[in-house]
Order: sequence, then C-alpha cells, then structure tokens
Amino acid sequence: MNMGAIDWSVFWPPVRLSLQVALLSSIVALLIGVAVAWKMSRSSSRGKVFLETLLMLPLVLPPTVVGFLLLVLLGRRSLLGRWIEAIFSAPVIFSWWAAVIASIVVAFPLVYQTMKSGFNGVDRDLEDAGRSIGANEWQVFRYITLPLAGRALMTAFILGFARALGEFGATLMIAGNIPGKTQTVPTAIYVAVDSGNQTMAWAWTISIIIISFLMLLMTRQPQDSKTS
Repeated sequence: MNMGAIDWSVFWPPVRLSLQVALLSSIVALLIGVAVAWKMSRSSSRGKVFLETLLMLPLVLPPTVVGFLLLVLLGRRSLLGRWIEAIFSAPVIFSWWAAVIASIVVAFPLVYQTMKSGFNGVDRDLEDAGRSIGANEWQVFRYITLPLAGRALMTAFILGFARALGEFGATLMIAGNIPGKTQTVPTAIYVAVDSGNQTMAWAWTISIIIISFLMLLMTRQPQDSKTS
C-alpha cells in the first residue's frame, strides 16, 4: 500500500466521528446496562426470562433489521420522530445522533450481559452485612456491589466501545453515509471498497483494527496480571 497516496483530510473525519460516537454510545449503554443488570440480577420475577430474551435480541438480529426498526420508530412519520423534531427543530434520522442511538442499541446486550455476570459474582453475604449495619440499597450498591464488580464494569465499557466502533448496518440505515457528518469508519470502508479505492480502505481498516485490538487488550490486562 502506498501510504503517500492517503488523503489525510479525507481519512481523519470518519475516524474522529467513529471515536466520538463509540465513546458517547458506550457511556450511555454502560449507564443503562448497569442499572438494568443490577435490577435483573436481583430479580426473581416470573417474566424475567422473557424480558432478558427481549433485551438480548439486538445481539442476534441482523443489523439491517435493527436499523429498519429504528427507522420506523424514529422516522419523520412516527410519533416519536415528530416529537423529537419538534423539540430540536431537526429530525434525528440522518444525523450523527442517529449513529449514536444505533450504536447504543447494538452495544447494550454485551454491556448488559457482562454487568449481569459481574453482579452475580458479588458475594451476597457482603451486601447483607452492609444492610445489617444500616446501609440502604443505594449505599449497598454504591459502596459494596459496584466496587466488587469493578472489573466487569471496565470490561463492559470496553466491549461496548468496541462494538459501537464497528457498527455498520443499523448505522447505515438510520444515519446514512454523509461525509463529514454521519460517515463512520465502517461505512467509509464500504464506500472506499465499492469505488475501488484500496489505499483508503486499507488505511481505515488498519486504524479500526489497531483501536479494537488495543481496547480488547485492556480487558485482558487485569486478568493476566491477577493470574501472574
């Protein structure tokens, strides 16, 4: 690959936007995932299995199906879409916020499952000990449960970030591929390959591989250092 042929003014905007979308969506997915996973890990309701199956659906559904459902839900003809447009004076569809929403939806199942496993691994006796000395549920969660699930918290964020970074199908459906506005690295790679620009396709591919590798490597460090 001739690196000198790379147009850096074209290369950087999708990279920056992908990082922004991945960071914001992974934070939101983490906040929602922590709350839902904590509630579900402590729940014994009869409808728990059905609800959990519903929460995990975006993980197995084709991204285009997720994108289509979001398009119907947030489109300009939908009640929610018209409500959002009335408040912000602009539709959410084909904006970078649409890319954030798509990434939140597809990243959530990974975040949720990771945090649920982390919370299930917390010793309930320690939580009961906190309650026995007068701590309320929020204090038990804040000072006992969450710190003990700290490694799961970090892993959930990184996995959510990596999944959001690589999101393509749902993003293309509701955010489009507008250069400088909604074009992320995955959609940029698709366009570059389709137009025969192998140099830019390789450049973006290498960039996302490096970022994803480093993020996944971070999830391995605590475990490896602990076992050593």
